[in-house]
Amino acid sequence: MSRPEHIAPPEIFYDDVESKKYSSNSRIIEIQTKMAERAYELLAIPETAEGLMLLDIGCGSGISGDVITDAGHYWIGCDISQHMLDVAIDREVEGDVMLRDIGQGFPFRAGSFDAAISISAIQWLCNAEKSHHNPRKRLHTFFQSLFNVLTRGGKAILQFYPENSAQIEMITASALRCGFSGGLLIDFPNSSKAKKYFLVLFTGNNNIMPSAKGVEGEEYEQQEEEDSNEVKYSNRKRDRRRVTKSKGSAQHKTKEWIMNKKDRQRKQGREIKNDSKFSGRKRGPKF
Repeated sequence: MSRPEHIAPPEIFYDDVESKKYSSNSRIIEIQTKMAERAYELLAIPETAEGLMLLDIGCGSGISGDVITDAGHYWIGCDISQHMLDVAIDREVEGDVMLRDIGQGFPFRAGSFDAAISISAIQWLCNAEKSHHNPRKRLHTFFQSLFNVLTRGGKAILQFYPENSAQIEMITASALRCGFSGGLLIDFPNSSKAKKYFLVLFTGNNNIMPSAKGVEGEEYEQQEEEDSNEVKYSNRKRDRRRVTKSKGSAQHKTKEWIMNKKDRQRKQGREIKNDSKFSGRKRGPKF
């Protein structure tokens, strides 16, 4: 499946049809909301803090802004797609939104924002959509401007979808050169589907990196991209192929093999039943 960045520039890709999915497609709304909630969680804003001003970078239809509003804070969002902003306005979001190419920086005074979040946006800066675009220069402009508009001691959580390790290096290095401290946090690094990249950036000395999810086999509710009925159907077919030819019963695996497989699946972020004294024990004959 092609990446959106390879199909068209963002202001064209997120046209009227694509933008309306972000107000009508429950699956998209659920995924965007969960990522925004995780980004806000990583900001680690004290519960006693109220009425902070946050910047929502690539705000789109305002789904991530709703998370900020629910937390009791104010926000300003910017996006390059007018169609996405129209959806946000139609949804009557609480924050203010503006049309802006983040590769050109932000038109705000220094120290205007206490924190910033971004969901699925900054990877677009790695593409040269126009002949005069230089991805490295645009990333530098973006991060330098972001550093300037944040208060000292502010934090930015930027979730993105890197295409390869070279993009990760280019994005991270550009942020650090502009004065930020911090680094990359990866939730569920052993799962190809649930893996999420967050760039955690600090403007001050309070730069304790938060903990990632799923590093030690932590269980979670896996977000399947395929239709759940199709997944279950394919699994049943695969299970049927495992029966032996002699007696038609599933081939018995050793306890060690079963425990190793369960450990491997936990590291991939799958929901696995807890171990017990019956795990791997051979069952008696059926009636």
